[in-house]
Amino acid sequence: MQEFRFNVFGTLIAVRGTPGAWRAFYLGAEGKRRPADFIIPDDIQADALCEYLADLFHEEATPRNHTATRIDAPACGA
Repeated sequence: MQEFRFNVFGTLIAVRGTPGAWRAFYLGAEGKRRPADFIIPDDIQADALCEYLADLFHEEATPRNHTATRIDAPACGA
């Protein structure tokens, strides 16, 4: 099972699974995680997760937190 971690405008999010069976979690500062309150559509591929999350949370962008980034990967569209 794959897991991807993202910093989306300052919110840490983990996505586990495969296309068609994604599960998203909010990551806490002390390593805890809780289920996210959004779903990822079945047709989203792994390479499009960051862009999808950026589109979903674009209203949370601020001048200080204006990028969505896969942790350990380059920034994606905001």
